[in-house]
Amino acid sequence: MTADDHASAAADLLQAERSREQIGLLTLRHPGMGMDDAYEVQKAIYRQKLAEGRSVIGWKIGLTSKAMQYALNIDIPDSGILFDDMAFDNGSTVPAGRFIQPRIEAEIAFVMKSAVGGEYVTRDNIISATDYVAPSIEILDTRIQRVDPETNKARTVFDTISDNAANAGIVLGAERHAVDAFDLRWVGALTFRNGEVEETGLGAGVLNDPVESVVWLARRMAQYGQSIEPGQVILSGSFIRPVECPSGTKIHADFGFFGSVDINFA
Repeated sequence: MTADDHASAAADLLQAERSREQIGLLTLRHPGMGMDDAYEVQKAIYRQKLAEGRSVIGWKIGLTSKAMQYALNIDIPDSGILFDDMAFDNGSTVPAGRFIQPRIEAEIAFVMKSAVGGEYVTRDNIISATDYVAPSIEILDTRIQRVDPETNKARTVFDTISDNAANAGIVLGAERHAVDAFDLRWVGALTFRNGEVEETGLGAGVLNDPVESVVWLARRMAQYGQSIEPGQVILSGSFIRPVECPSGTKIHADFGFFGSVDINFA
């Protein structure tokens, strides 16, 4: 893909976000598309959003579980950017029509107190740079079709990364914990949709330990000349499958001793 191809794909995705109408698979449009192309499209979206007055509040990490990696035939996670207009208050309601096909995932969020980055970042570096961890919900949306209706070809990881890793929103719970207060591998959640348990999982599903997920992010960002900044929120990755959230959905993620998070969809 050329720089013009990256810019054109980013423009189409931004228009899809505004119009709430999905576009076709970029991997069908550009069969030779690769990982670097996908992140270049994401970077073009980032530049345009900054030009429109948005600011970056953090990062999300996706595809951290073995099940999702096997499903997409990929052996590494991906990442996306959290912007200020993606933050929703705990217990609030997402307005009708805000998203195209919203889904949610339960995750452990890291809130950073100091900058951290570089290709040799360690676990201890991440722990030292973390202000606190909190229960969270990530809202996903898809500006790209999940399956092409003509060919039945499913979107690939390159489509998803281009689409800002399907990122759409973040909800933080009220509880705050020191990063070393618990063994995060054993922090889990019962995720309820309209009063019924839909998914359960443990932090160990996230690259064996959510801290290692943030290590991966910092190292990946270093490849692109980026680093994690103070005050940023890092969604470390989901330990449940995505839960569909059509209109009228009420979500409650019960993390037990770790806290809880709620979000509703009008």
